[in-house]
Amino acid sequence: MCLGIPGQIVEIADETFQIAKVDVGGVKRGVSIALIASEGVAPGDWVLIHVGFAMSKIEEQEARETLSLLQDMGQTYADELKMLKESQIEEHNP
Repeated sequence: MCLGIPGQIVEIADETFQIAKVDVGGVKRGVSIALIASEGVAPGDWVLIHVGFAMSKIEEQEARETLSLLQDMGQTYADELKMLKESQIEEHNP
């Protein structure tokens, strides 16, 4: 099962390639923000992440409620975090 997981943008790591560093359940990793860049994203924003891509911006309250529900799913949530850790998107370094 693949879930959308809320994460909070920590920094815009690469503006050219539209990569943000996002904190997801304590895991900080690169995520593509290309799909939502036109909405304007910044550190502190919450986004819904699926397979390494931020799919939409969400409100903090919705993010926290969703994280709570996901944590209640136990192993399914743990598996999704594991997949997130393994699907790292690297920043471009010229």
